[in-house]
Amino acid sequence: MMKKIYIIYLLMLPFWFACEKSELPDNGDDDNDKETIDWNAAATAGSDALIASFWNSNGKYFNTDNSGNTTFQYWPNAHALDVLTDAYERTNDTKYRSYFDQWFAGVKARNGNSWRNDYYDDMEWNALALLRVYKVTNDTKYKEAALELWGYIKEGWNDNAGGGITWKKGMEYSKNACSNGPAAILAARLYQEFGNEDDREWAVRIYNWLKTTLVNTNNGMVYDNINSNTGEIKKEWVFTYNQGTYIGSAVELHKIFNEKSYLNDAVLAADYTISSLVDNSILKSEGTGDGGLFKGIFIRYFTDLIQQERLDAPAQKRYLQFMKLNAETLWNQGTNKSGTLFGPNWRVKPGATAGLTEQLSGCMLIEAAALLDNQDRFQ
Repeated sequence: MMKKIYIIYLLMLPFWFACEKSELPDNGDDDNDKETIDWNAAATAGSDALIASFWNSNGKYFNTDNSGNTTFQYWPNAHALDVLTDAYERTNDTKYRSYFDQWFAGVKARNGNSWRNDYYDDMEWNALALLRVYKVTNDTKYKEAALELWGYIKEGWNDNAGGGITWKKGMEYSKNACSNGPAAILAARLYQEFGNEDDREWAVRIYNWLKTTLVNTNNGMVYDNINSNTGEIKKEWVFTYNQGTYIGSAVELHKIFNEKSYLNDAVLAADYTISSLVDNSILKSEGTGDGGLFKGIFIRYFTDLIQQERLDAPAQKRYLQFMKLNAETLWNQGTNKSGTLFGPNWRVKPGATAGLTEQLSGCMLIEAAALLDNQDRFQ
């Protein structure tokens, strides 16, 4: 009976599955017997669903869920722009590029006709996304907006806890990994793009503070924050997105200096993440809301690490296997195929309603899988 059900199910698989068998290990789960995934088609389906289900055509921004409400949240919109950029770079399809200018106008207007925000990490995410769009369009308004944001971000540095960029304006005592990892990435990328030596110095300064203050250099664990009033470090708060941005900042500094020590830092943090922040080798659910975006951010910078030429071959192989397992599990087990919707648990299909943050993390994983597969890295 099971064989007949299985055959019927195969016949009903979506068109983007090809005919070659998956190389996932057999752990007794029927989903591991699904056929090889066309990652380009899967990525297009996910990114198109992001637009179809979450884009607010009146406000020109992405809603926080697909239920029909028009709630706006600043920082997830930066990652939505990143996913559009992923899809555009992968396909060169102008349908994705057509949203760039709309997003630019809509998000700025909805944020009070300004890019400034009280949360420094929120501004960093938007600056990073805007810089990427500048690189693919050469439209100077994106460059100017990214540099404007960078000016605001640098105002968040103070000497409390020995340095670092504060998490929120008015909370100068709270120094967080989420406001320093992305800032180091941004500074390093600005230096690589425009050659301003001051940006390189900022990248090193922020990275060194982050590493010496919030990173366990024995195992690669990135702590969430330090309270400079009390000296307390939140060691029990360890999230995938902080792991990811520390990895990303190390990779960017490796690109600048070509020093293997930075790559070693990234590897240590990556190894900790894929061994400790998982549920049976799948990145664990970190909930909905803000937490829904954490895994996708890790995936973005983990993917950058995988592509580094000086990464040791055994590590690269392990990381690719991890990526493939997570992507196949999400697509086979955790995707609502009727709307191409993703949830916070990559082993569980969501219902008809999904949140923007969880959708973005799923899109980032599937877009990363398509990128790596197009580079013939998946075997």
